[in-house]
Amino acid sequence: MGGLIAAALWLTVAVWAGVCLFRAFWEFLALALRASAQGIGPRTPGTPDPRIPPLGAEPARRAYWSELLWVDAYTSTRAAASAVRHRLLGRWMAVTARRMFTGRQPSTGYRFDHWIARTVVRLLAPGTALGAITGALLASAVMVLVHLVMWLLAGLVWLAAVAGVAVLRGADRGVALVRGVRMKCPYPGCYRPFPLAVHRCPGCRTAHRELRPGRFGALWHLCSCGQRLTAVSLFGRDRLPVECPHCDRSLPSGIGRLRTVHIPVVGGTSSGKTMLMAAAVAGLHASTGRSALKVEFATADDRRDVVDLNGQLKQSGRVRKTQGGQPRALMLRISHRRGRRLLYLYDPMGESLYDVDSTRRQEYLAHADGVILVVDVLADPRVRRSFSADEEALARGANPSEPGPWETYQTFTGELPGLTGRRRGTRLPLAVVVTKRDVLDRIERLRVPATGIGPWLATIGLDRLVRDLGHRFRTRRYWALSAYAATGTGPLVSEQQRAAEAVLWILVRTGLRVGKLLPEHSENLKAPSGSAAGPPSPSPSVPGPREAPVQDRSTP
Repeated sequence: MGGLIAAALWLTVAVWAGVCLFRAFWEFLALALRASAQGIGPRTPGTPDPRIPPLGAEPARRAYWSELLWVDAYTSTRAAASAVRHRLLGRWMAVTARRMFTGRQPSTGYRFDHWIARTVVRLLAPGTALGAITGALLASAVMVLVHLVMWLLAGLVWLAAVAGVAVLRGADRGVALVRGVRMKCPYPGCYRPFPLAVHRCPGCRTAHRELRPGRFGALWHLCSCGQRLTAVSLFGRDRLPVECPHCDRSLPSGIGRLRTVHIPVVGGTSSGKTMLMAAAVAGLHASTGRSALKVEFATADDRRDVVDLNGQLKQSGRVRKTQGGQPRALMLRISHRRGRRLLYLYDPMGESLYDVDSTRRQEYLAHADGVILVVDVLADPRVRRSFSADEEALARGANPSEPGPWETYQTFTGELPGLTGRRRGTRLPLAVVVTKRDVLDRIERLRVPATGIGPWLATIGLDRLVRDLGHRFRTRRYWALSAYAATGTGPLVSEQQRAAEAVLWILVRTGLRVGKLLPEHSENLKAPSGSAAGPPSPSPSVPGPREAPVQDRSTP
């Protein structure tokens, strides 16, 4: 009896080893590897994987490493384990071993007719079952090692991708900080800063609000239309069409790679702001022929606005009054050698600075890198107090601003620290531009000197303005020019360049190396033709005495 039991045991061991080593192990291993490979998606290359739900409204597909890598690793591991379990419990245990224990044929399930065959099959059943179980365990152990390596490699890939994203984002951010890039909306009602613009796909025009190194890709994003979009500013992302993420209005190209300089032109109604800005733009373009300075309009709308403005000047010698509560910035791209800037020029209507509430609504002042203060000397009552009848008539014909320069300055500077966050405005450069010089030079006591415009303003009655300017603004300079001479038909190029000097001086303060385009002392200005001391003489560019009072065409 003992010999029979020993023989049965040896038979079981032999069958166990044979089934395990020569059949079950390899079957389970091949099955697990095949199921593991099939568990990696997507099923159709180039199509979104159904296992990954869309993330928000972003029309880009998630980067493989950001989530699909882990989904594939989990699906692959689960598929391998599930395949081994189902084959072991289903085919080997529930079918093959069960049939053998009941004396049936393993492949067909038919009962053997002879008792000897049934007995032999029953003796082989325990070894077969043990061999299948052992083969499944060994195959599972191998697959555990394979998937541990796979998960380790997936982790390394994920870490490398995350590190790459961090490096690329840091590089973009570092370059932006070095260049001083601060993106802000130029449109009225918005003016809000934003860290990332909305980029439009050039293929389907879909808006991408997260086009940067991240979960949708490190170097590029794949749009839902199949278009590959560069996600790094250093590699050309900012060449795509961009919009403000707050108001969805179009922004100039290059806004993400150029430092933006905001310069509001502040002054009362009819002080000459619009004409000064038109003259400055013309002067900047005129400077391109004698230096390395390059100027271009940022958008087609900016070009059209300037063309319309110049058309008004040539037709009627005047411009329409500035309308609206808040101005849209006139945008120019300025470059000088390797330095580049995106210039925002704001021309608010004079009424916007009449009181505290309206001034606080001028939110663009919070982003100012410098201010151009337009001073209409003829609007100050203290200056006109000693005028003769003829001089008073000449001053009234020049359409003095409303209110005067002191009142406008008080309202503006009273709210400026709260808007900009700069205490008392000491760090903000201020360019003071005296306009309507063609009229001032016809009044004996108001003739603009060649030097010392600041002290001259103090002597004619604007001493409190000059004192307060010195108290509030450590960085300031003075100019005097004729907007009439710088605009319209037959403009005087020297006056246009003088108008541009105030803008260039502020650009110098932002680090743009255009200081050689400025005179050594901005106040050492020559009087324009027809406005020198003595009786004014007619000039083709600057108007001399006329039968009717001369009206400066700087009315906004």
